[in-house]
Amino acid sequence: MKISGRNFIAGKITDVHKGSTTAHVSIEVAPGIILLASITNESVDELKLEKGMTAHALIKSSDVMIAVD
Repeated sequence: MKISGRNFIAGKITDVHKGSTTAHVSIEVAPGIILLASITNESVDELKLEKGMTAHALIKSSDVMIAVD
């Protein structure tokens, strides 16, 4: 697979929680560091995502926001 995105982190899926249309997928990218992705249930099914799988979190930098007090 080739992809143009450069912001990706490998990890293991720790949880897949499907809702009515959207799923939340937790990926542990380092000990104690979890990234949470919201994706469609259809994508979970197509990718056959399951707890314990190795996966990559691809981060679209234009959607990352940071706030401070």
